Amino acid sequence: MTLTEDELRSAVERELPGVRADLERLVRIPGIAFEGFDHSHVERSAEAVAELLRGCGLEVQIVRGSGQPAVIGHKPAPAGAPTVLLYAHHDVQPAGDPSLWEGDPFEPVERDGRLYARGAADDKAGVMAHVAALRAFGDALPVGVVVFVEGEEEYGSESLDELLATHKELLRSDVIVIADSGNWDIGVPALTTSLRGLVNCFVEVSTLKSAVHSGMFGGAVPDALTVLARLITTLHDDSGDVAIDGLVGREGASVDYPEDRFRHEAGVLDGVKLIGGGRLTDRIWTKPSVSVLGIDAPATGGAPNALVPKAKAKLSVRLAPGDDPDSAYAAIRAHLEKYVPWGAAVEVTLESLGAPCVIDATGPAYDAARSAFATAWDGTAPVDMGVGGSIPFIATFQEMFPQAAILVTGVEDPFSAAHGPNESLHLGEFARVCLAEALLLRNVAGLGE
Repeated sequence: MTLTEDELRSAVERELPGVRADLERLVRIPGIAFEGFDHSHVERSAEAVAELLRGCGLEVQIVRGSGQPAVIGHKPAPAGAPTVLLYAHHDVQPAGDPSLWEGDPFEPVERDGRLYARGAADDKAGVMAHVAALRAFGDALPVGVVVFVEGEEEYGSESLDELLATHKELLRSDVIVIADSGNWDIGVPALTTSLRGLVNCFVEVSTLKSAVHSGMFGGAVPDALTVLARLITTLHDDSGDVAIDGLVGREGASVDYPEDRFRHEAGVLDGVKLIGGGRLTDRIWTKPSVSVLGIDAPATGGAPNALVPKAKAKLSVRLAPGDDPDSAYAAIRAHLEKYVPWGAAVEVTLESLGAPCVIDATGPAYDAARSAFATAWDGTAPVDMGVGGSIPFIATFQEMFPQAAILVTGVEDPFSAAHGPNESLHLGEFARVCLAEALLLRNVAGLGE
């Protein structure tokens, strides 16, 4: 018999203390898939997730391709019921400079209703939201479930396509819930319906065979840093819009994002003007952006009075939904080669590509999700929002499982500081997320009747 709404509320409330305790144990494991880190912690993290899923009555296996371990848990559907795939990832970003944290990044601590730790929000809370929903139902789970918890999402999901292809039949489902995004605000849930793609590349310019005296040759010979600086300035027009021919951009985001709220959430300094034109949501969701992530050049402290012969920058270009990463990279490379000044040599190399995605969030599964969210948030309907960041594998899910409804949800809020110091999870919102997922599974079960 399907649990009622009141029964599910009581069950989730009953399970939350144990779910939080397991979340804290999980975030104490520094499972970082980046090169140079101890990957035995990623193995420990995968084992911990596997144990959690076994405790929910699922058949569990730890799988791996050429990368870090992922976990798949499976429980067959009752006769006539649909199957739901629940995705999250157990790896985390590096903590960065520990001096920027108010405490140990991997020792969770509660302050003012938020749980602070690396991975507390992104995305170990996503893992635990799935566990909470499964525990709430116990043996009365009304749908089939496949829980897929990846182990290298933060490092680029390099082996994900391989894993999806290998385990395609096991992962086949009617509804896919990807718990790796966020909500619109504290108290306002959201479904993510578009994400930008990504091109990360390096541009290196050269003007000299080696460094030479800046007094003897400066004024006639261009130094590579000046060349690189001038080249970078061609990437935007005077208003700050991207000036690379061939990149796709569009308008149409329907959510109002007040500028004062945006500036506060981004931490923009007083007096700094925002760049670009058009609606703010279009600028960060449906138009391309270009950022300079780093520059290789002599440090100022030890720089000699010499012309720099080579300089290198890492560029990150976010692609609007509807763009193609390969053609976008070709346009970026062509722009850099065209506008490099003074005949300097230029070399452009690709680091990574990621596809954007657009989700048509209409149909019974999306209605079931919106109803679940509105109930969990006491009548507040979810917002359909875009995300300026990238989750390239969503496009892979769309291609591999074209008949499945894909719901992109998450536990983060605008103050979670995912990837930054003092990452945190709003515990009140997390409780609502757990209830919403349980209600979603109940609502989806009704679609098979």
